[in-house]
Amino acid sequence: MPSFPFDAKLKTPFALLGVRTDGGEITEICFLASDGGELSPQNRLAERACAQVGRYIGDPEFRFDLPLARAGTPFQRRVWARIAAIRAGSTRSYGELARDLGSAPRAVGQACGANPLPLVVPCHRVLAVGGIGGFAHRSGGFHLAVKRWLLAHEGAVAVR
Repeated sequence: MPSFPFDAKLKTPFALLGVRTDGGEITEICFLASDGGELSPQNRLAERACAQVGRYIGDPEFRFDLPLARAGTPFQRRVWARIAAIRAGSTRSYGELARDLGSAPRAVGQACGANPLPLVVPCHRVLAVGGIGGFAHRSGGFHLAVKRWLLAHEGAVAVR
């Protein structure tokens, strides 16, 4: 995790969200433990991001419209573009995305885990063939609880 501070920390029903901005772009969104303290937005873009998260919480079909920093390898950006096209309430498997991209499911999973903008680039909508899969390079605990909450919020098929 970068050492620079967050530009906002927003309490949500599923986690405390840390938002970082730089040069007029969102550079990172982090899921933090809910017991941390909030931080009011420190700039207009962080304020806009928090407002859009609020709209998503009120309406899971809400589509984010934020300037996002270009990050990742060319392959990761291709995976993230495919993920961004998955509509709320829908899911895809790592294998399906891999076939679309001419790659392997594990490579897609690694790209999902490296996504610096979860929620806006909704990697929670990517599942394993036999279950929920991982989330943010983790296979259990807090992060999977966040993934389950987001999927349930969007009305996606129930997952274990």
